[in-house]
Amino acid sequence: HPLAPEQVSAFERWIAAGSPYANEPLAPARAGPDWWSLQPIAHFDPPAAKSDDWSRNPIDAFIIDKLAKERLVPNPEADRRTLIRRVTFDLTGLPPTPSEVDDFLVDDRPDAYERLVDRLLASPAYGERAARIWLDVARFAESHGYETNQLRPNAWPYRDYVIRAFNQDIPFARFVLEQFAADTLPDADWLTQSATAFLVGGTHDVVGNLTEEGARQQRADDLDDLLNATGASFLGLTISCARCHDHKFDPITQNDYYGMKALLAGVRHEDRPVPAPDAERRRSERASVTAELARLDAALDSTEPLAVPDLGTVGRLPVNPRRNVERFTPLVARSIRFTVQSTNNGIEPCLDELEIWTAEAEPRNAALGSAGSVASASSTYPNSDIHRLEHVNDGLHGNSRSWISAAMGKGWVRIDLPAPTPIDRIVWGRDREQKFNDRTPTEYYIEAADDTGRWQVIASSADRAPWSADASAAPSQPSSERAELLARQSTLRSRLDSLADTLNVYAGRFTSPDEVHVLPRGGVMADGPLATPSGVRAVMPPLVLETSSPEPERRLALARWIADPANPLPARVVVNRVWQQHFGRGLVATPADFGFNGEPPTHPALLDWLASRFLQNGGQLKPIHRLILLSATYRQASTARPDALARDSQNHWLWRITPRRLEAEPLRDAILATAGTLDRRMGGPGYWIWEPNTNYVVVFNPRDDLGPAEWRRMIYQYKPRSQADMVFGAFDCPEAGLPAARRETSTTALQALNLLNSRFLLTQADHLARHVRSEVGDDPHIQAARAFLLVLGRDPTPDEENSADALIRSHGLRALARALYNSNEFLYVD
Repeated sequence: HPLAPEQVSAFERWIAAGSPYANEPLAPARAGPDWWSLQPIAHFDPPAAKSDDWSRNPIDAFIIDKLAKERLVPNPEADRRTLIRRVTFDLTGLPPTPSEVDDFLVDDRPDAYERLVDRLLASPAYGERAARIWLDVARFAESHGYETNQLRPNAWPYRDYVIRAFNQDIPFARFVLEQFAADTLPDADWLTQSATAFLVGGTHDVVGNLTEEGARQQRADDLDDLLNATGASFLGLTISCARCHDHKFDPITQNDYYGMKALLAGVRHEDRPVPAPDAERRRSERASVTAELARLDAALDSTEPLAVPDLGTVGRLPVNPRRNVERFTPLVARSIRFTVQSTNNGIEPCLDELEIWTAEAEPRNAALGSAGSVASASSTYPNSDIHRLEHVNDGLHGNSRSWISAAMGKGWVRIDLPAPTPIDRIVWGRDREQKFNDRTPTEYYIEAADDTGRWQVIASSADRAPWSADASAAPSQPSSERAELLARQSTLRSRLDSLADTLNVYAGRFTSPDEVHVLPRGGVMADGPLATPSGVRAVMPPLVLETSSPEPERRLALARWIADPANPLPARVVVNRVWQQHFGRGLVATPADFGFNGEPPTHPALLDWLASRFLQNGGQLKPIHRLILLSATYRQASTARPDALARDSQNHWLWRITPRRLEAEPLRDAILATAGTLDRRMGGPGYWIWEPNTNYVVVFNPRDDLGPAEWRRMIYQYKPRSQADMVFGAFDCPEAGLPAARRETSTTALQALNLLNSRFLLTQADHLARHVRSEVGDDPHIQAARAFLLVLGRDPTPDEENSADALIRSHGLRALARALYNSNEFLYVD
């Protein structure tokens, strides 16, 4: 029914008055400072067992005590073949090999299972498995998101850092410190320096916004993403709910939100150079390559016609978005000014680099800022992380290291050299990486000035042919000698690009902190009182800094507060996540929300006991994994007993192991591993499964020609945001827009169709068939037995063997491979 006129009027009066609440902030919040997760971690002794020959370690004492109270009994232990498959997938994300299964089955030592767990914890694959779980929480992806979804080609080192950190089992306090402040640590190598990518792991709108309100909103959204990720990953708190008002359910005030925002207000989305691991070798090789390239460039550029700005007729080719040479009679200059009068599309002009080459036996680029030259400009595109004045003479190429004018179709850049210098050549381009053609200067003039300050025009577009859309195409076939020089030039430039003293990593740039105000209703244009850098006041120990605190000190203080043993949240959150990894459900079923809206712990004493052990172990995870995996609770069979199901259908009290479907990554990796095609190379840039494109809005069309280069583990697949693997993305891969502390498990027709008919699956089924034939020959009966052992880790039953034999004879070995890869036994871990 429509509202009555008096009701409409009441709403209008309320909105006009600022939409006040009668009781805001809510007092008290529905969870107060006495909420269970905010209390100090309690010391609990495991319950005393009355007559218990089932328990294997203290974890079991907590479980069996609860089962007894619920009038339940645990399942018996799973058989060895089930156990090795379960624990190997849990710790490595890969299936055990037939030989590993056989070795475990015949190992009659009392500690055979303990030895198995220790071997798996020491495997490099452990780090890959653990990292995948953390990367979900850290919302890691290799593109920015939003409508353009531009790529982050330098984000991959964070993934490698996380893998190494888990394999080395670095203490939790160090893990936190590195992700918030690795740049401040004197002993941090290049990979550790990459750890601060956690701070900028989320979405970021690279388009920018010229309005003040729009720019403020974008900045506020970036920092909100960071606060949300910090709360979800380390604290189990929904901090972002206090952005516009006090949290409606938890004791987090709006002042807390903006206090934490002030701690991180100097973090900005951008690449950051980190020291290369072999900087000395790179430096030496770079010097020789640079000298050879300068000689080669000079030789090639000497074939360019001289610029004659007052010629009045066409004497040179049109401008090229990539690289243009302005050659003139040698002169001595102290300053160079490049003035743009129009661009190819009428919008702000862009230069990715302006080079001034000396007229010397060994030519050098005198324009470089590192050589002491200083750049100035008529204006610079506002509020941009990548289009900055210093990029015009930093020696780095590409749109992401460029200058853009703030004026439509015009602007000037000036380079002042440290001393009068003989020059004979200027080289410039809009984008040397050849990704962008817009914003190219098409009408311009270049002036030089000596020490007297007198300017003269030395080159211009007046003697160039008019711009055309295909100006970047080669105008004619080069001579064989020139073609050879061009090929050598291309090789040298590629080599030079890989020899910098530093590597660019998408790990954030840190600047003087923004002044942070508490924003009434979250409105970015309504500045409230100045926020004090601080933590959540309901979380002990207290964290409050002076508003004058420098930027690095803020991040260090936040990291130390999170890792402080007196902070009760992180240890609980971390051990709960480990428990979830092995049981499919945490002791707290909402791993990112330990507040009022989250689930209470099913076994609160056990949660605190594990958190205490975690802290006693120095915050290392492998001992916690080991404790859990060696427990009788974990070793149970998955048998579904009707009596227990009737009392606890969701298995909250852990009377059995709940079967779990493989996640996307272990599923893909297991197919490759069993087919004999898995490439186990670790680290480095991810493999690319998409058609290449240079669109402003990146389009992710799947490639049809995937092969062995793409058969590495799925964690090494280049991961764009909001774009999933065309086959395995259907298996509930997070889109990385937000932290994903727990993956859901859906069942769809597309999953079945992808596993049955996708090109990937058919290819791997062919490889499995070849693998089986190479091992056992052409007898279908023996082939069936070997295929079962490779894919399912067991021998077939007589009925299965006969059915598989008949299938092979009728439809070939590939048909059996497809059937096995689509079986529930392969897809699920018991």
